[in-house]
Amino acid sequence: MSVTCCCVFSASCSGCGPGYRSPLDAMKGPREEIVYLPCIYRNTDILKPDYLATVDVDPKSPTYCQVIHRLPMPNLRDELHHSGWNACSSCFGDASKKRNRLILPSLISSRVYVIDVGTNPRAPQMHKMVEPVDLYWKCNLANPHTSHCLANGQIMISCLGDPAGNGKGGFILLDGETFEVVGNFEHPGESAPFGYDFWYQPRHNVMISTEWGAPKALADGFNPAHVKEGHYGSSLHVWDWTTHRKLQTIDLGEEGAVPLEVRFLHDPSATEGYVGCALQSTVFRFYKTPKGDWAAEKVIGIPSKKVEGWVLPEMPGLITDILISLDDRFLYFSNWLHGDIRQYDITDRRNPRLVGQVFLGGSIVSDGPVKVLEDPENQPQPPPRIIQGRRIYGAPQMLQLSLDGRRLYVTTSLYSAWDKQFYPDMVKAGSVMMQMDVNTVDGGLSLNENFLVDFGKEPDGPVLAHELRYPGGDCTSDIWI
Repeated sequence: MSVTCCCVFSASCSGCGPGYRSPLDAMKGPREEIVYLPCIYRNTDILKPDYLATVDVDPKSPTYCQVIHRLPMPNLRDELHHSGWNACSSCFGDASKKRNRLILPSLISSRVYVIDVGTNPRAPQMHKMVEPVDLYWKCNLANPHTSHCLANGQIMISCLGDPAGNGKGGFILLDGETFEVVGNFEHPGESAPFGYDFWYQPRHNVMISTEWGAPKALADGFNPAHVKEGHYGSSLHVWDWTTHRKLQTIDLGEEGAVPLEVRFLHDPSATEGYVGCALQSTVFRFYKTPKGDWAAEKVIGIPSKKVEGWVLPEMPGLITDILISLDDRFLYFSNWLHGDIRQYDITDRRNPRLVGQVFLGGSIVSDGPVKVLEDPENQPQPPPRIIQGRRIYGAPQMLQLSLDGRRLYVTTSLYSAWDKQFYPDMVKAGSVMMQMDVNTVDGGLSLNENFLVDFGKEPDGPVLAHELRYPGGDCTSDIWI
């Protein structure tokens, strides 16, 4: 079954389907007014379902910075995590497609919720629920993570494991109209040892996927011994987009352990991109070689800090989310343990240049229990971050950039079990959503002190808000073909 482009004429199409003709066209799109965020109660003391929150981010609105709608899931302890669309800019050339369903996989329960955001974008409603047994029995997969729409109308979701909790990097395909499970993308016997994220570039007939770890190893927290025991991944996998064959595995080695978010450049003709590797806080550039295969090289490394008062003698930055601006000029990432967001100019693709950095909480705040003994970057321990009288517990994690590149939104929750382990105060107080102003001329980040969404004040008690998604698509959901 081919998942290549059904709308190859989109470049000349006048009308069209969802999203934008090109990434640069998207930068001229309307300013974001609402944002969807999954909110998680698993691993808190509150026995309530996770829910999808709709947040007002329009400064002209009377409900600015408020949660204006909550859609609770019908089950407990799902661990909502990331979301995707039934249609995006990959189907711009198909006027019959509409971006009106949000795909919401559950990382732990393995349910996939399909949310109607078309009828009333400010008050989403449940449309359909795909049960775990459909993933288990039809695909022998579980723990769905990243969802991308495909140009042929299908939806593809990467998975972390098999139904027994072992690592297994495979992909399920959903019908884009009925949302029934169609089957696997990969051929039998060709799944990767671990799964996590993926991104595709049809013009080069390629998809690249990444690796987190075995679900039963990471489900209840992080144990460093599990890395040595082989329960976490360190490879990129290269797939033929047309035949679905796994072509190549690129081992990033110890420096590339736990490669998480993968981002091709947005330009659909580009043959390169970046991946953030969590454990040693590195960013690798992957690229197509002159002979036609793929390779990777380390282009950013954040040194660990020698510390006392923490669980280990050295603290890594822990790069957990990365994104690229729609003009492919800036790369952003979060160091979830150190507590900073960094902005790099990637005009020189092999030599990213640091142009912005802001600390927003983290594990090395100056009044906390951790003392930095040695820091190769010679940075002082940052003061705690307080916005509108609210101390920020946790640290920057999920990122989302406005289409024009001028506003960077950030939330503080990574994954409930790891939140509980590394930032128990955040689990008690709830996570937050913050916003940075971006200098798009020379680079630079500054906190908008007038913006704060406090998920500690939710009606059922403090909650952990995770990924950010705009109704009209954004730079981590949309792929151009």
